[in-house]
Amino acid sequence: MVYLGLFAQQHRGQEGCGIVSLDHSGTEGSVPTKFHVHKSFGLVAESFDEEILARLKGDHAIGHVRYSTQGGHTIENIQPFHFRTGLGPLAIAHNGNLTNAAELRTDLEASGSLFQSTSDTEVFVHLIARAEAPNMLGRIFSAMAKVSGAYSMVVQCEDRLFAVRDSFGFRPLVLGRRNDSYIVASETCALDIMDAEFIREVSPGEVVEITRAGMTSHFPLAKRKTAFCSFEPIYFARPDSRIFGEEIYVLRRRMGEILARQAPANDADIVIAVPDSGVPMAMGFAKVSGLPFELGLVRNHYVGRTFIQPAQDIRDFAVRLKLNPVLSVLKGKSVVVVDDSIVRGTTSEKIIRMVRQAGAKKIHLRVGSPPITHSCFYGVDTPSRSKLLAAQKDVESIRASLGCDSLAYLSIEGLREALAEKGEGRFCTACFSGQYPEPVHADIPPQPTDRHGPGLSASC
Repeated sequence: MVYLGLFAQQHRGQEGCGIVSLDHSGTEGSVPTKFHVHKSFGLVAESFDEEILARLKGDHAIGHVRYSTQGGHTIENIQPFHFRTGLGPLAIAHNGNLTNAAELRTDLEASGSLFQSTSDTEVFVHLIARAEAPNMLGRIFSAMAKVSGAYSMVVQCEDRLFAVRDSFGFRPLVLGRRNDSYIVASETCALDIMDAEFIREVSPGEVVEITRAGMTSHFPLAKRKTAFCSFEPIYFARPDSRIFGEEIYVLRRRMGEILARQAPANDADIVIAVPDSGVPMAMGFAKVSGLPFELGLVRNHYVGRTFIQPAQDIRDFAVRLKLNPVLSVLKGKSVVVVDDSIVRGTTSEKIIRMVRQAGAKKIHLRVGSPPITHSCFYGVDTPSRSKLLAAQKDVESIRASLGCDSLAYLSIEGLREALAEKGEGRFCTACFSGQYPEPVHADIPPQPTDRHGPGLSASC
């Protein structure tokens, strides 16, 4: 079941993956439980087979798919992490980024803590280990009170599982049930693949304690205004998932509809998408514009994590490995190309050149998010501001550098409308506005630690 959940959430991380199961039938010295672990670089389907899964014995388990930023490309950083503590075995998987991890780590090391990885997740584990509370629940409360930033995580103990979400609710976390088993996952698509029932989302600031007797809810932190990551519905989440209270497909299509009203392309013949996250946006744009939606770019879904680089003079190879134009659709046409976002702009430039080489007469690039002008400190791999295209150039300069005939972004107001925002809103838009939910040193690039897309946790 955990393997299936990880497979469904592969889009959240492709660098590595792991599963930790807890076996109550085994023995390890005088301890009546035993961890079984498998971690690997690469995709879920590449990392697990029937023989490996057969070795992961036990009656509850957690899993993780890893998505990281700069540095830390070692097997030690692949999650879940597992430890022996004074309260018994513990395993943890984390999605997000602790913004004060470097400061906490320095203090912990100064007081004698030894770290096995460069991941900010391990900071949380050390805080649990050092807490004075008599049980695991109290120790988790203590750690939550000390950390800042984004964390949707699962903590697996000998006889219970904890689902933990920061009080801003940056990253999604959902609860499900299949027969008598409870399930925790980042997205509802993981529940769907297991034919499990969606119960609800873990609330911001909530700790859900799951035992064989059922679920208990705890709220150890003061309630605060939520800051759901707006990049989840724009890009991260699968369109068939339901998070933050609405289906992602509906939100993306609504973004495209609003974009078409804000920035029409009056002389266009067709609308095409940059697959995959741009597809619902392009469909919404086409509907409002009254233009046909065509399959102008075909994606190769079988690109592995490694490949042999051919001669260096083959321009745009990396993009062509994933996308290829349909010449009969594009030749001689004025084309609206809809993409979900532009970060550095290097991929967008190559796509525009590819569409132009396929014979497009005009290219109108429409972007289903506002310009990304600030770095994210909460678990999205955006680089320092010096490498963000929209932080360095205005829209006209970006258009000229990309080589398209026109360029327009969805406004922040349009994004808020698509997300059904009212008043101050529920979503974090810091990467577009620079207005962070909590104080951060915006001139400092994000910490070189993990930005994880967690996998799936199941407990019987």
